[in-house]
Amino acid sequence: MSQKIERDHQRFRKIVRGKVKSNLSRYINRGELIGKKGKDLISIPLPQIVLPQFRYGQRGTGGVGQGDGEIGTPLGPGQGEPGSGAGSEPGGHILEVELTLEELADILGEELELPRIEPRGKKNIVTTRDRYTGIRQSGPESLRHFKRTFKRALKRQIASQAYDPKRPLVVPIRQDKQYRSWKEVQQPQSVAVIIYMMDVSGSMTDEQKEIVRIEAFWIDTWIKAHYQGIETVYIIHDAAAQEVDEHTFYHTRESGGTKISTAYELAAKIIKNRYPPDQWNIYAFHFSDGDNWGDDIPHCLEILNEHLLPHVNLFGYGQVESPYGSGEFYEHLVDIKEDRENLILSRIPDRDAILNSIKEFLATGR
Repeated sequence: MSQKIERDHQRFRKIVRGKVKSNLSRYINRGELIGKKGKDLISIPLPQIVLPQFRYGQRGTGGVGQGDGEIGTPLGPGQGEPGSGAGSEPGGHILEVELTLEELADILGEELELPRIEPRGKKNIVTTRDRYTGIRQSGPESLRHFKRTFKRALKRQIASQAYDPKRPLVVPIRQDKQYRSWKEVQQPQSVAVIIYMMDVSGSMTDEQKEIVRIEAFWIDTWIKAHYQGIETVYIIHDAAAQEVDEHTFYHTRESGGTKISTAYELAAKIIKNRYPPDQWNIYAFHFSDGDNWGDDIPHCLEILNEHLLPHVNLFGYGQVESPYGSGEFYEHLVDIKEDRENLILSRIPDRDAILNSIKEFLATGR
């Protein structure tokens, strides 16, 4: 019986996987999954999956076997008869299922035909440490649990009427002694970091920021599937740059000019001080509408060529088109792209382009 249940469960999971895969572009474009993200699971609404169910008719129509009828005659009132009142046919139902982030990453990889990422440096290092989480009956005296041992000895002496309240001396014997026990716990060491940079100047609208948020979610999902530990850095910039938390990154409302070099300088400084390239796999993504102070462009290219591109696995520049941005920065990066395999450029005119942009960024397998 258990084997049959397991087969049915596996079959259902395949159906769910196929439904998610066929609707992946809709989930990505609308950003439906981001708000549903839990600790380890994501709840996904799946229409068009019909589950077996009992359907009840109306009362007072007679019981089974009563009245005239032919073989095959449906029991209960017919459907769609004139004047029969509200119909009892079920409407469309949406079933919510839960998938792990790993399953979601696999579906993304299959749909976009993404190669597996090949980490460099110290990859997937797992450290072990001892955690004292239990109690044993034996062990070294240095790990003896005094409170538990005293309680056991006191209970034993009271039960055997050996305890004298006038002379409250409690002497543990061998059977009373309790010792702390430990077990080795594997802790993944964070060996990968994703650095997100976003232009928050006046030309970047809320819609452009939402596009960045959606794309970053899926990039996170894919990269995290290849590492046992990962860190994320968020940088926002207009004419100046600053490191912020995730909420600030996606909800900041700014205005003013744009100086992209400030973000690149800060990213290079963070890498130098916190993430040595020989030990970390570094992924950097910059999203902007391509508007930049003209005299700043040569400095941007200098930082990219000398301080960022030599040290990162991948640098992705996504140009989120805005009605207010010039879009010229993209063309300057095209000029240096041929000499840099780890520099990936992508144009993102609207939400419908998110899926293709993710594929452009991640198709290298770096």
